[in-house]
Amino acid sequence: MWMFDDRGTKIMAALALVIGLIGSASILGEAMRGPKKGERYVTVRGVAEKEVKADLAVWPIRIRVAGNDLTEANQSAERARKKVLSFLHSHGIKKEDIASQDLRVQDRQTRDYEQGKVTFRYVVENTILIRSADVDKVKKISQMTDKLVAAGVVLASQGNWERTGPQFIFTQLNAIKPEMMSHATQAAREVATQFANDSGSNVGMMRRATQGLFTITDRDKTSTHEGEGAINAGVSDVNKKVRVVVTVDYFIE
Repeated sequence: MWMFDDRGTKIMAALALVIGLIGSASILGEAMRGPKKGERYVTVRGVAEKEVKADLAVWPIRIRVAGNDLTEANQSAERARKKVLSFLHSHGIKKEDIASQDLRVQDRQTRDYEQGKVTFRYVVENTILIRSADVDKVKKISQMTDKLVAAGVVLASQGNWERTGPQFIFTQLNAIKPEMMSHATQAAREVATQFANDSGSNVGMMRRATQGLFTITDRDKTSTHEGEGAINAGVSDVNKKVRVVVTVDYFIE
């Protein structure tokens, strides 16, 4: 068995402490020298924008009929639905692009706050949904709905027709992401290069890059309802603008 007296133990402990301090200093020195080699860097942003055209139109057409007899109201709603379908077919909308959705019936007399002041007891609503890749045709037809109104068809809205009009959507974002990221990164490097030239330095390797969100907005904003948070923000125009911002750190040499 190995045995040490108190003096020997203290000497060994002191040696271990010294060796430990030397080792720690060496590691600390390496850690401090490492960051110094690349501690000079600049953070820049690069922006890429691209104009695209929507490739999908989604248009819910809501028909509303009111009456005091439920059977008659349902029959009137069915006649209005057939008029809308005939209108769409006559203007080139394909049958497979049209779908009839839910039929809603409201009995307004059952509402406590409307009892005694109801002109028409029943309100029947029917929705016809158009989903088409022919965005130009849908846009053109949506501007002709006055013919339906003239034919006696009541189209429901939420206080503003634009909120229930066609929505034009761009679905091919993934196909253009690589190209846009490349352009945004190139723009960021150009900014970093200009900064380096002005400071008498050179741009080194990329230190870190962060991609922002891709945003798709209407190219031409013509409605007050197209701002941030609006119901149809970015979907009321056929022409779109895609935008992305990247934040990049470049080493400065």
